[in-house]
Amino acid sequence: MQKTVNKPAKMGTYHEDDVLFLLKDLSEVKLEDSTANRELMVQSGMHYSESLPIEYQPPVEYVDLFWTTLMEYKQKVALCVGIVAEQIYQIKENKTVLVSLARAGTPVGILIKRYLKFRYNVSLPHYSISIIRDRGIDEKALQYIINEHPDGVIQFVDGWTGKGAISIELTKACQDYERKYGTTLDDTLAVIADPGYCTTLFGTREDFLIPSACLNSTVSGLVSRTVLNKTYIGKDDFHGAKFYRDLLPADVSNEFIHLISTEFSMIWEEAAAIASQKKHEEIETGFLGMQDVKKIQAEFAIESTHYIKPGVGETTRVLLRRVPWKILMRDPSSPFVKHILMLAEEKGVEVVEYPELRYLCCGIIKSVKENKK
Repeated sequence: MQKTVNKPAKMGTYHEDDVLFLLKDLSEVKLEDSTANRELMVQSGMHYSESLPIEYQPPVEYVDLFWTTLMEYKQKVALCVGIVAEQIYQIKENKTVLVSLARAGTPVGILIKRYLKFRYNVSLPHYSISIIRDRGIDEKALQYIINEHPDGVIQFVDGWTGKGAISIELTKACQDYERKYGTTLDDTLAVIADPGYCTTLFGTREDFLIPSACLNSTVSGLVSRTVLNKTYIGKDDFHGAKFYRDLLPADVSNEFIHLISTEFSMIWEEAAAIASQKKHEEIETGFLGMQDVKKIQAEFAIESTHYIKPGVGETTRVLLRRVPWKILMRDPSSPFVKHILMLAEEKGVEVVEYPELRYLCCGIIKSVKENKK
Protein backbone atom coordinates (compact mmCIF):
# COMPACT_ATOMS: atom_id res chain seq x y z
CA MET A 1 0.00 0.00 0.00
CA GLN A 2 1.14 3.52 -0.78
CA LYS A 3 2.48 5.44 2.21
CA THR A 4 0.69 8.71 2.85
CA VAL A 5 2.72 11.74 3.90
CA ASN A 6 -0.26 13.69 5.23
CA LYS A 7 -0.33 14.55 8.91
CA PRO A 8 -3.36 15.18 11.15
CA ALA A 9 -4.37 18.84 11.02
CA LYS A 10 -4.20 20.76 14.29
CA MET A 11 -7.76 21.99 14.03
CA GLY A 12 -10.86 22.24 16.14
CA THR A 13 -11.36 22.79 19.86
CA TYR A 14 -11.34 19.18 21.05
CA HIS A 15 -8.39 17.89 23.06
CA GLU A 16 -5.86 16.08 20.91
CA ASP A 17 -6.14 12.96 23.06
CA ASP A 18 -9.90 12.89 22.31
CA VAL A 19 -9.63 12.91 18.50
CA LEU A 20 -7.26 13.53 15.59
CA PHE A 21 -8.81 15.11 12.51
CA LEU A 22 -7.45 13.66 9.27
CA LEU A 23 -8.51 16.69 7.25
CA LYS A 24 -6.83 19.43 5.25
CA ASP A 25 -7.31 22.82 6.91
CA LEU A 26 -9.11 25.13 4.48
CA SER A 27 -9.82 27.85 7.04
CA GLU A 28 -8.38 30.59 4.83
CA VAL A 29 -10.47 29.66 1.78
CA LYS A 30 -13.81 31.34 1.04
CA LEU A 31 -16.14 28.38 0.56
CA GLU A 32 -19.40 29.66 2.04
CA ASP A 33 -22.41 30.74 0.02
CA SER A 34 -25.92 31.78 1.01
CA THR A 35 -28.37 28.95 1.59
CA ALA A 36 -30.52 30.02 -1.37
CA ASN A 37 -27.58 30.28 -3.82
CA ARG A 38 -26.08 27.06 -2.62
CA GLU A 39 -29.37 25.17 -2.87
CA LEU A 40 -29.81 26.35 -6.47
CA MET A 41 -26.24 25.32 -7.35
CA VAL A 42 -26.61 21.89 -5.73
CA GLN A 43 -29.95 21.24 -7.42
CA SER A 44 -28.42 22.37 -10.73
CA GLY A 45 -25.66 19.79 -10.56
CA MET A 46 -22.90 21.11 -8.29
CA HIS A 47 -21.97 18.53 -5.64
CA TYR A 48 -22.86 19.64 -2.11
CA SER A 49 -19.31 18.89 -0.90
CA GLU A 50 -17.76 21.58 -3.15
CA SER A 51 -18.98 24.47 -1.00
CA LEU A 52 -20.20 25.18 2.52
CA PRO A 53 -23.38 26.72 3.90
CA ILE A 54 -22.98 29.85 6.01
CA GLU A 55 -23.02 28.60 9.61
CA TYR A 56 -26.40 29.44 11.13
CA GLN A 57 -26.04 31.16 14.48
CA PRO A 58 -29.27 30.59 16.40
CA PRO A 59 -31.09 33.09 18.59
CA VAL A 60 -30.75 33.01 22.37
CA GLU A 61 -34.07 31.17 22.81
CA TYR A 62 -32.87 28.33 20.62
CA VAL A 63 -29.55 28.00 22.50
CA ASP A 64 -31.51 28.01 25.78
CA LEU A 65 -33.65 25.18 24.40
CA PHE A 66 -30.47 23.25 23.51
CA TRP A 67 -29.29 23.46 27.14
CA THR A 68 -32.72 22.55 28.55
CA THR A 69 -32.93 19.53 26.25
CA LEU A 70 -29.36 18.50 27.02
CA MET A 71 -29.93 18.62 30.77
CA GLU A 72 -33.16 16.65 30.42
CA TYR A 73 -31.81 13.90 28.14
CA LYS A 74 -28.10 13.70 28.96
CA GLN A 75 -28.55 10.40 30.81
CA LYS A 76 -30.49 8.90 27.91
CA VAL A 77 -27.72 9.94 25.50
CA ALA A 78 -25.08 8.52 27.87
CA LEU A 79 -26.95 5.21 28.12
CA CYS A 80 -27.15 4.89 24.32
CA VAL A 81 -23.43 5.72 24.06
CA GLY A 82 -22.67 3.08 26.70
CA ILE A 83 -24.76 0.40 24.96
CA VAL A 84 -23.05 0.87 21.61
CA ALA A 85 -19.59 1.22 23.21
CA GLU A 86 -20.06 -2.06 25.12
CA GLN A 87 -21.05 -3.84 21.89
CA ILE A 88 -17.99 -2.51 20.04
CA TYR A 89 -15.70 -3.65 22.86
CA GLN A 90 -17.31 -7.10 23.01
CA ILE A 91 -16.48 -7.60 19.34
CA LYS A 92 -13.13 -5.85 18.81
CA GLU A 93 -11.68 -5.36 22.31
CA ASN A 94 -8.34 -3.53 22.63
CA LYS A 95 -7.64 -3.72 18.90
CA THR A 96 -10.41 -1.21 18.17
CA VAL A 97 -9.51 1.93 16.25
CA LEU A 98 -12.43 4.36 16.37
CA VAL A 99 -12.97 6.19 13.08
CA SER A 100 -15.68 8.83 13.24
CA LEU A 101 -17.38 10.11 10.12
CA ALA A 102 -16.99 13.90 10.25
CA ARG A 103 -18.68 15.82 11.48
CA ALA A 104 -21.74 14.37 13.27
CA GLY A 105 -19.76 11.26 14.18
CA THR A 106 -16.95 13.15 15.90
CA PRO A 107 -18.59 13.95 19.29
CA VAL A 108 -20.07 10.43 19.35
CA GLY A 109 -16.66 8.86 18.74
CA ILE A 110 -15.19 10.96 21.55
CA LEU A 111 -17.97 9.85 23.90
CA ILE A 112 -17.44 6.18 23.00
CA LYS A 113 -13.70 6.59 23.59
CA ARG A 114 -14.36 8.30 26.95
CA TYR A 115 -16.85 5.60 28.00
CA LEU A 116 -14.40 2.78 27.23
CA LYS A 117 -11.64 4.60 29.13
CA PHE A 118 -14.01 4.95 32.11
CA ARG A 119 -15.31 1.39 31.93
CA TYR A 120 -12.28 -0.69 30.85
CA ASN A 121 -9.38 1.74 31.38
CA VAL A 122 -8.33 1.44 27.73
CA SER A 123 -7.42 4.46 25.64
CA LEU A 124 -8.37 3.65 22.06
CA PRO A 125 -7.06 5.64 19.09
CA HIS A 126 -9.75 7.86 17.58
CA TYR A 127 -9.71 9.65 14.23
CA SER A 128 -12.26 11.75 12.40
CA ILE A 129 -12.33 11.40 8.60
CA SER A 130 -14.53 12.47 5.72
CA ILE A 131 -17.12 10.44 3.83
CA ILE A 132 -19.24 12.13 1.19
CA ARG A 133 -22.41 10.83 -0.41
CA ASP A 134 -21.76 9.82 -4.06
CA ARG A 135 -18.02 10.58 -3.65
CA GLY A 136 -16.98 7.93 -1.15
CA ILE A 137 -14.62 7.86 1.81
CA ASP A 138 -11.26 9.62 2.16
CA GLU A 139 -8.91 6.80 1.15
CA LYS A 140 -5.79 8.81 2.05
CA ALA A 141 -7.11 9.09 5.61
CA LEU A 142 -7.80 5.34 5.74
CA GLN A 143 -4.27 4.64 4.50
CA TYR A 144 -2.88 6.85 7.25
CA ILE A 145 -4.85 4.98 9.94
CA ILE A 146 -3.90 1.53 8.62
CA ASN A 147 -0.22 2.53 8.40
CA GLU A 148 -0.32 3.84 11.99
CA HIS A 149 -2.25 0.83 13.37
CA PRO A 150 -1.37 -2.23 11.24
CA ASP A 151 -2.87 -4.61 13.83
CA GLY A 152 -5.87 -2.43 14.62
CA VAL A 153 -9.48 -3.14 13.69
CA ILE A 154 -11.37 -0.10 12.44
CA GLN A 155 -14.80 0.72 13.86
CA PHE A 156 -16.68 3.40 11.93
CA VAL A 157 -18.84 5.74 14.04
CA ASP A 158 -21.58 8.24 13.19
CA GLY A 159 -24.25 10.11 15.13
CA TRP A 160 -27.49 8.60 13.83
CA THR A 161 -29.07 7.11 10.71
CA GLY A 162 -31.64 8.81 8.51
CA LYS A 163 -32.68 6.83 5.47
CA GLY A 164 -29.30 5.09 5.30
CA ALA A 165 -27.45 6.97 2.53
CA ILE A 166 -24.19 7.11 4.49
CA SER A 167 -24.46 3.44 5.55
CA ILE A 168 -24.82 2.50 1.88
CA GLU A 169 -21.95 4.83 0.92
CA LEU A 170 -19.74 3.27 3.62
CA THR A 171 -20.44 -0.29 2.43
CA LYS A 172 -19.58 0.68 -1.15
CA ALA A 173 -16.43 2.52 0.01
CA CYS A 174 -15.22 -0.51 1.99
CA GLN A 175 -15.81 -2.78 -1.02
CA ASP A 176 -13.92 -0.36 -3.29
CA TYR A 177 -11.06 -0.14 -0.79
CA GLU A 178 -10.72 -3.92 -0.57
CA ARG A 179 -10.74 -4.23 -4.36
CA LYS A 180 -8.02 -1.56 -4.72
CA TYR A 181 -5.75 -2.40 -1.79
CA GLY A 182 -6.67 -5.92 -0.67
CA THR A 183 -7.54 -4.71 2.84
CA THR A 184 -10.87 -5.85 4.29
CA LEU A 185 -12.71 -3.30 6.44
CA ASP A 186 -15.78 -3.83 8.62
CA ASP A 187 -18.52 -1.62 7.16
CA THR A 188 -20.79 -1.90 10.23
CA LEU A 189 -21.60 1.64 11.34
CA ALA A 190 -21.89 2.30 15.09
CA VAL A 191 -24.45 5.00 15.93
CA ILE A 192 -26.31 6.32 18.96
CA ALA A 193 -29.72 6.08 17.25
CA ASP A 194 -30.75 3.93 14.29
CA PRO A 195 -34.38 4.81 13.49
CA GLY A 196 -33.80 3.83 9.84
CA TYR A 197 -32.88 0.21 10.71
CA CYS A 198 -29.59 0.60 8.80
CA THR A 199 -27.09 -1.07 11.17
CA THR A 200 -26.74 -3.71 13.88
CA LEU A 201 -24.58 -1.53 16.18
CA PHE A 202 -26.74 1.09 17.88
CA GLY A 203 -27.76 2.44 21.26
CA THR A 204 -31.46 2.70 20.37
CA ARG A 205 -33.78 2.59 17.38
CA GLU A 206 -35.97 5.28 18.83
CA ASP A 207 -35.96 8.50 16.81
CA PHE A 208 -35.00 10.88 19.59
CA LEU A 209 -33.10 14.13 19.84
CA ILE A 210 -29.36 13.76 20.19
CA PRO A 211 -28.61 17.27 21.47
CA SER A 212 -25.47 17.60 19.34
CA ALA A 213 -27.78 17.58 16.29
CA CYS A 214 -29.29 20.89 17.45
CA LEU A 215 -26.26 23.03 16.71
CA ASN A 216 -23.71 23.11 13.92
CA SER A 217 -19.96 23.48 14.45
CA THR A 218 -20.35 24.95 17.94
CA VAL A 219 -21.01 21.45 19.28
CA SER A 220 -18.62 19.71 16.85
CA GLY A 221 -15.28 21.24 17.77
CA LEU A 222 -15.83 24.29 15.52
CA VAL A 223 -15.04 22.16 12.48
CA SER A 224 -17.10 22.65 9.33
CA ARG A 225 -18.69 20.01 7.17
CA THR A 226 -16.10 18.27 5.01
CA VAL A 227 -15.18 19.59 1.58
CA LEU A 228 -14.07 17.84 -1.60
CA ASN A 229 -13.36 20.53 -4.15
CA LYS A 230 -10.60 19.84 -6.69
CA THR A 231 -9.58 23.49 -6.67
CA TYR A 232 -8.29 23.07 -3.10
CA ILE A 233 -7.89 19.31 -2.60
CA GLY A 234 -5.08 17.63 -4.54
CA LYS A 235 -4.99 13.90 -5.30
CA ASP A 236 -2.67 13.25 -2.33
CA ASP A 237 -4.53 15.48 0.15
CA PHE A 238 -7.02 14.52 2.80
CA HIS A 239 -10.51 15.86 2.24
CA GLY A 240 -10.81 19.39 3.65
CA ALA A 241 -12.68 21.34 6.32
CA LYS A 242 -12.58 24.74 7.99
CA PHE A 243 -11.87 25.62 11.61
CA TYR A 244 -14.28 28.40 12.61
CA ARG A 245 -12.08 30.23 15.10
CA ASP A 246 -14.37 33.27 14.96
CA LEU A 247 -17.06 31.21 16.72
CA LEU A 248 -14.91 30.43 19.77
CA PRO A 249 -17.13 32.52 22.12
CA ALA A 250 -20.13 30.33 21.19
CA ASP A 251 -18.33 26.97 21.32
CA VAL A 252 -19.86 24.39 23.68
CA SER A 253 -18.23 21.27 22.19
CA ASN A 254 -16.22 20.25 25.25
CA GLU A 255 -19.02 21.18 27.67
CA PHE A 256 -21.30 18.79 25.76
CA ILE A 257 -18.73 15.98 26.01
CA HIS A 258 -18.17 16.64 29.72
CA LEU A 259 -21.88 16.71 30.58
CA ILE A 260 -22.60 13.37 28.89
CA SER A 261 -19.40 11.75 30.23
CA THR A 262 -20.27 12.57 33.85
CA GLU A 263 -23.37 10.36 33.46
CA PHE A 264 -21.36 7.20 32.66
CA SER A 265 -20.98 6.20 36.30
CA MET A 266 -24.78 6.14 36.61
CA ILE A 267 -25.58 4.11 33.47
CA TRP A 268 -22.72 1.65 32.88
CA GLU A 269 -24.37 -1.33 34.60
CA GLU A 270 -27.58 -0.93 32.58
CA ALA A 271 -25.58 -0.36 29.38
CA ALA A 272 -23.51 -3.50 29.97
CA ALA A 273 -26.62 -5.58 30.70
CA ILE A 274 -28.43 -4.39 27.56
CA ALA A 275 -25.34 -4.96 25.39
CA SER A 276 -24.93 -8.50 26.81
CA GLN A 277 -28.57 -9.25 26.06
CA LYS A 278 -28.14 -8.03 22.47
CA LYS A 279 -25.47 -10.70 21.90
CA HIS A 280 -28.24 -13.29 21.96
CA GLU A 281 -30.66 -11.40 19.73
CA GLU A 282 -31.03 -11.66 15.97
CA ILE A 283 -30.75 -7.99 14.96
CA GLU A 284 -32.24 -7.22 11.54
CA THR A 285 -31.48 -4.21 9.39
CA GLY A 286 -33.61 -3.96 6.26
CA PHE A 287 -33.40 -0.15 5.82
CA LEU A 288 -37.07 0.08 6.81
CA GLY A 289 -36.99 3.86 6.83
CA MET A 290 -36.79 3.88 3.03
CA GLN A 291 -40.39 2.61 2.96
CA ASP A 292 -41.47 5.90 4.58
CA VAL A 293 -39.30 7.88 2.16
CA LYS A 294 -40.75 6.20 -0.96
CA LYS A 295 -44.30 6.72 0.32
CA ILE A 296 -43.64 10.43 0.97
CA GLN A 297 -41.98 10.80 -2.43
CA ALA A 298 -45.04 9.39 -4.19
CA GLU A 299 -47.60 11.25 -2.06
CA PHE A 300 -45.96 14.69 -2.42
CA ALA A 301 -44.65 14.15 -5.99
CA ILE A 302 -41.03 14.79 -4.98
CA GLU A 303 -38.46 14.51 -7.74
CA SER A 304 -35.68 12.79 -5.76
CA THR A 305 -35.34 10.93 -2.46
CA HIS A 306 -32.32 13.22 -1.83
CA TYR A 307 -34.90 15.94 -1.01
CA ILE A 308 -36.46 13.82 1.77
CA LYS A 309 -34.60 13.78 5.09
CA PRO A 310 -36.25 11.62 7.76
CA GLY A 311 -35.55 11.66 11.49
CA VAL A 312 -34.98 14.32 14.12
CA GLY A 313 -31.30 14.81 13.30
CA GLU A 314 -31.81 15.06 9.54
CA THR A 315 -34.85 17.34 9.84
CA THR A 316 -32.79 19.66 12.04
CA ARG A 317 -30.10 19.77 9.36
CA VAL A 318 -32.65 20.66 6.67
CA LEU A 319 -33.77 23.65 8.74
CA LEU A 320 -30.24 24.72 9.64
CA ARG A 321 -28.59 24.55 6.24
CA ARG A 322 -30.95 23.78 3.35
CA VAL A 323 -34.03 25.46 1.86
CA PRO A 324 -36.95 23.64 3.54
CA TRP A 325 -40.33 23.15 1.87
CA LYS A 326 -42.35 21.31 4.53
CA ILE A 327 -41.80 19.46 7.78
CA LEU A 328 -43.85 16.30 8.33
CA MET A 329 -44.43 15.60 12.01
CA ARG A 330 -45.72 12.38 13.57
CA ASP A 331 -46.21 13.90 17.01
CA PRO A 332 -45.78 17.67 17.45
CA SER A 333 -46.14 17.26 21.23
CA SER A 334 -42.95 15.18 21.50
CA PRO A 335 -40.24 16.87 23.59
CA PHE A 336 -37.70 15.88 20.91
CA VAL A 337 -39.17 18.21 18.27
CA LYS A 338 -39.47 21.47 20.22
CA HIS A 339 -36.39 22.94 18.55
CA ILE A 340 -37.71 21.90 15.12
CA LEU A 341 -41.00 23.70 15.73
CA MET A 342 -39.05 26.76 16.86
CA LEU A 343 -36.84 26.75 13.74
CA ALA A 344 -39.81 26.13 11.42
CA GLU A 345 -41.66 29.09 12.90
CA GLU A 346 -38.59 31.32 12.63
CA LYS A 347 -38.10 30.37 8.95
CA GLY A 348 -41.80 30.35 8.01
CA VAL A 349 -41.86 26.64 7.09
CA GLU A 350 -45.15 24.73 7.08
CA VAL A 351 -45.42 21.87 9.59
CA VAL A 352 -47.81 19.11 8.53
CA GLU A 353 -49.10 16.51 10.99
CA TYR A 354 -48.33 13.12 9.47
CA PRO A 355 -49.15 10.35 11.96
CA GLU A 356 -48.20 7.36 9.77
CA LEU A 357 -44.46 7.98 10.01
CA ARG A 358 -41.85 5.55 11.38
CA TYR A 359 -39.70 8.56 12.35
CA LEU A 360 -40.78 11.41 14.63
CA CYS A 361 -40.47 13.87 11.76
CA CYS A 362 -39.20 14.36 8.25
CA GLY A 363 -37.77 17.42 6.52
CA ILE A 364 -38.51 18.00 2.83
CA ILE A 365 -36.16 20.22 0.84
CA LYS A 366 -37.74 22.73 -1.54
CA SER A 367 -37.10 22.24 -5.23
CA VAL A 368 -35.67 25.61 -6.32
CA LYS A 369 -34.61 24.84 -9.88
CA GLU A 370 -37.92 25.88 -11.45
CA ASN A 371 -37.51 29.32 -9.86
CA LYS A 372 -34.31 29.92 -11.81
CA LYS A 373 -34.65 32.85 -14.18
